[in-house]
Amino acid sequence: METDTITIDKLIDIVSRGGYVRTGVDVFNKKGVLLIEKNISIRSINPLLVIKKYGVYDIPINLSNSGGVWDESGKPISFTTEKNEDSSIDGPFGSENLEKKIKEINAQKKEAAEKYIRAKKSIVKVISDIKKSGGEFEVAPVEETVTDILNFIAQNNSAFFYLSKEIFSYDDYLYNHSVNTCTIGTAILIQFNEKFGEIINNYLSTISVEALDAQGAPASMSFIYYLPEELHDIALGYFLHDLGKVLIPAEILNKKGNRTQSEFELIKKHSFEKGIQILEKNNLKNPFLSNTVGYHHSRLFQDEKGCYPNDKHPIELPPYVKICKLADIYDAMTSKRCYKEAQNPVGVVTEIFRKYANKDRILQFILRSFIKIVGIYPPGSVLYLKNGQMAYVLDSQGPILIPFTDPAGSVLKSKSDPIDMNEGLVNDVEMGIDRRRPLKSPVEAYDFLPSYLKSAVQ
Repeated sequence: METDTITIDKLIDIVSRGGYVRTGVDVFNKKGVLLIEKNISIRSINPLLVIKKYGVYDIPINLSNSGGVWDESGKPISFTTEKNEDSSIDGPFGSENLEKKIKEINAQKKEAAEKYIRAKKSIVKVISDIKKSGGEFEVAPVEETVTDILNFIAQNNSAFFYLSKEIFSYDDYLYNHSVNTCTIGTAILIQFNEKFGEIINNYLSTISVEALDAQGAPASMSFIYYLPEELHDIALGYFLHDLGKVLIPAEILNKKGNRTQSEFELIKKHSFEKGIQILEKNNLKNPFLSNTVGYHHSRLFQDEKGCYPNDKHPIELPPYVKICKLADIYDAMTSKRCYKEAQNPVGVVTEIFRKYANKDRILQFILRSFIKIVGIYPPGSVLYLKNGQMAYVLDSQGPILIPFTDPAGSVLKSKSDPIDMNEGLVNDVEMGIDRRRPLKSPVEAYDFLPSYLKSAVQ
């Protein structure tokens, strides 16, 4: 049997760049739990990160049983059992790897910027076509745009931070909101899909083969909540979720003062009436789309106020609709509008969690996925420590930070060592993250950044 091994860190690096792996052999942890099925192609780093947490650092690849590693273009990648170059003695973020990580962030931001521009152009054209035709638009280009977004986020959930933009012009709100809700919602959806499936599969792995056979289920079964083609349809629904607003007069949508009851009733129709009309005009009869468009303002718990329509009990709403509502709320609250300023994202996450926590088990699981995705610190952002120092986020997992100023705000003369905030290495309370102060984008902090960090912003 032609089998070789590759380090988990090297696999994570390859998959994060758009490549994929198929082991060709079942991979188990020390307790006998199945971690990777031999015939499954892994195209997201999330399951690899989970495997690493289980203590598996070397992955076998059975080349004679359709196993292998491929790059983003589908070209096979040769690999050896040699020690991963990223495991150098100065740690995963030594000087060379630090520069490498910053370059990776820079490349990902550049790619995201290009995708965001294309996505915004796509939704601008859709809205323009709807206004001209009264509801019709060209569907195929939109599907391509959503596929592009879905694939980008599937490679790295943190990527949605680079796609989501702060709203500086409220005239562009609907365009940006469509892209932002799609990217945020899709990242949460992928997290939910993978983690929920992981829990179910771990449970199934504890059931004996005999018990499964007795229940008429195949012993090799693997649970997945949403299939890849379903993920695409759901992401498309997120992108189109607010299109009904195009048929609502702009002077009512952007009204600065209090709306009348009749105006509010008209705005409510953008989802369950106007939005559904647009889907029907374009022959989009997929239930993933109609449920998302029609019910993304519905109740997530029984006594929730101000929701519409109310013809479904909260338990009847599919998880993907609930995810859309959370993504919609988060982006709306953290965006600048003509009648309000943007709110601090940290406060918004806290408010959403407090409102929807402990309502039902599925919603609680969705909330955890929401917090995991939206509540992390995006790589490339800048935050404050409690002692006044500014720090660059190198990796959201931890997060791993690089302080680059002193407490007075002056740029440090020498490069600081990265700090992992999640490993108990920081015992000084003043070195904790100051959650009261909002994150800064690197562009906002550009004048303060040292040269080696500015390369990640340009």
